[in-house]
Amino acid sequence: MIAYALALILGYALGSIPFGLLATRLAGLGDVRAIGSGNIGATNVLRTGRKDLAAMTLIGDAGKGAVAVLIAGWLWTPEAAMLAGVAAFFGHVFPVWLGFKGGKGVATFIGILLALSWPVGLVYCAVWLIVALVTRYSSLSALVGAALSPIAALFFATPALAIACLVLAVVLFFTHRTNIARLRDGSETRIGGKKALEG
Repeated sequence: MIAYALALILGYALGSIPFGLLATRLAGLGDVRAIGSGNIGATNVLRTGRKDLAAMTLIGDAGKGAVAVLIAGWLWTPEAAMLAGVAAFFGHVFPVWLGFKGGKGVATFIGILLALSWPVGLVYCAVWLIVALVTRYSSLSALVGAALSPIAALFFATPALAIACLVLAVVLFFTHRTNIARLRDGSETRIGGKKALEG
């Protein structure tokens, strides 16, 4: 139980590192929360016009989830690694340092999956790419990938990972609730559209 508790603390601490906010501040661009959607994720960082910072944010957000899993798995058990991954996701979405207002969790979700079970992570990435190519909706791609991740986990991993994926998918749908509303009323901007997405 101590190992599990430590894994949760480790995961949340790593997950709550706001790479988007740190990258834009270090680059002298101010607080990324003051522009666009106010989100700290790579999509909003891209609105600064700095693709390099957006890429750094994307890698950082995915990497912190993967690192949390790998460290916990090395120090403790596979179960602790899974708990660390879940905690990292919640740390990203609800970071205590930012008043529990973080990112939407897509990159961190993918990083966690790749570290826990790379086939499941690749399924998510493949689904995202296919849906994005067909619909040109980034948010829809993320949502479909998340929705299918528990099924992929059942095929390629374990029921425990499927349950973890289900929990994370529910939270990810919550963080994308404004995107879902725009998808329903047809106002969501497509990839490459003139108006930037709010998520």
